[in-house]
Amino acid sequence: MAYVISDDCIMCGACAEGCPAGCISEGDGKYVIDADACLDCGACEGTCPVGAPSQA
Repeated sequence: MAYVISDDCIMCGACAEGCPAGCISEGDGKYVIDADACLDCGACEGTCPVGAPSQA
């Protein structure tokens, strides 16, 4: 199950920098995860200071 980023996102970019698949990019007001490319590894969840990424 791919990860998603909630509206709690503060646009800091920590999740994108920590993503080994490079599937996180800036969206409209928050970062977004390409579900097809997501490895379901949880790296983004561990790097986010506000806990915005979580399993879908």
